[in-house]
Amino acid sequence: MFNPSTFGSSGSSFTGFGLSTTTPATANPMKDFEVVNPPDDSVQCMAFSPPSIPQDFLVAGSWDNNVRCWEVQRDGKTIGKAQQTMGGPVMDVAWHDDGSKVFMASADKTVHCWDLGSNQKMQVAQHDAPVKTVHWIKAPTYSCIMTGSWDKTLKFWDTRSAQPIMTINLPERCYCADVEYPMAVVGTANRHLIVYQLEGQPQEFKQIESPLKYQHRCVAIFKDKKGAGAPAGFALGSVEGRVAIQYIVAASPRDNFTFKCHRSNGTSNGFQDIYAVNDIKFHPVHGTLSTVGSDGRFSFWDKDARTKLKNSEAMEQPISCCAFSHNGQIFAYAVSYDWSKGHEYFNPQKKNYIFLRSCYDELKPRSR
Repeated sequence: MFNPSTFGSSGSSFTGFGLSTTTPATANPMKDFEVVNPPDDSVQCMAFSPPSIPQDFLVAGSWDNNVRCWEVQRDGKTIGKAQQTMGGPVMDVAWHDDGSKVFMASADKTVHCWDLGSNQKMQVAQHDAPVKTVHWIKAPTYSCIMTGSWDKTLKFWDTRSAQPIMTINLPERCYCADVEYPMAVVGTANRHLIVYQLEGQPQEFKQIESPLKYQHRCVAIFKDKKGAGAPAGFALGSVEGRVAIQYIVAASPRDNFTFKCHRSNGTSNGFQDIYAVNDIKFHPVHGTLSTVGSDGRFSFWDKDARTKLKNSEAMEQPISCCAFSHNGQIFAYAVSYDWSKGHEYFNPQKKNYIFLRSCYDELKPRSR
């Protein structure tokens, strides 16, 4: 267990924190807390620390090849703690369940483990192409990381060995994945969807015909409402402003549905602007969900009541990813260009932002 007071005392820590920034109102239309010293390039992934440690830490991986870590205080202020650099853009981050380590997946074809106590990193996985996803799996009989890559494989690693425990071939490149023991779901290119069961040892449970007609962009597992809260299904987002809610075992076919989101209101010249759904996350307490999109908005939804709980104002740039703190009090979202409109819309003058919002009440389900 690391001691937060020594955190970032060695190696590279970043400085210049706590300075008041003069952020234009147009960049922060929701008047949320701004994270100090955001990444220098687009933010690809974010994750809050697990409940096993008392403080809230946020890590974010970026196309500037860095993973940064901040402590988030109760008053919404952030303190930069440390950073690590990978050999390419950082595609995904995942915490160890004890809060002592962060796994970083990169386009440099590796995954490294960042030990926060010593501020050292060590390679723990290798692929033949960029690694798009990394997840920590804590099972009763084993612990490992699961990595999904554009080399069309899913690999499971005991982080002490250079060789994977298991390699599963995917039908196509891995685009998105989620893990909620004992279930994993992977979305690939060409709209393949595969569900895995992780008990005993990982194995394919079933392939699902995609409920969406366009490229998969993000996926998040949700739990059932009963008792133990076992994983019951997943939400899948596509580049065509649509989310599918899919149960693994649907009590009724009507339980599975899709809904439109991240689209312009009304039409101009008979056309509607349709944006990618960049990320989906479920609230850890309420079971409601957030979506963020290339339209620069976040939305909160109640999938059971099939209603929208909140829609944000539009940011200056797309929202590339989001995360909830483990107790569901804080919603983090990153505003940065996602290249959805090509290089001609890239404006290097526009800063990247990460904002924090107090969200617990806004995500309460509609009372029926």
